[in-house]
Amino acid sequence: MNILFLCSRNHWRSPTAEAVYRQDARVQVRSAGTSASARIRVTEKLLRWADLILVMEHTHKRRLREDFPDLYPDLQIGVLDISDDYEFMSPELMELLIQRVEPHLAAITSETK
Repeated sequence: MNILFLCSRNHWRSPTAEAVYRQDARVQVRSAGTSASARIRVTEKLLRWADLILVMEHTHKRRLREDFPDLYPDLQIGVLDISDDYEFMSPELMELLIQRVEPHLAAITSETK
């Protein structure tokens, strides 16, 4: 399963999520940002690669709908509801990511059984 984590600038939240799940045998992960100033900006190629896109906020989901209107209906997107209040690899952010991502992974795992 390919998971793409998205935040705004790909500086703290989505790279932390990528790092947390990089060694998880259940998934392949990448991260990007929706902003023009993102370290790695989301592309159509990245969206097509992803089986699941996990965005940090509803604004990121809306941005995908606006920037990729033709592709958007085919995307499987989950919203983690994690605000931009954490630094890269902060323990609080890592714990919150695990709490919010695991239900998505469990749902997908149960669908494939």
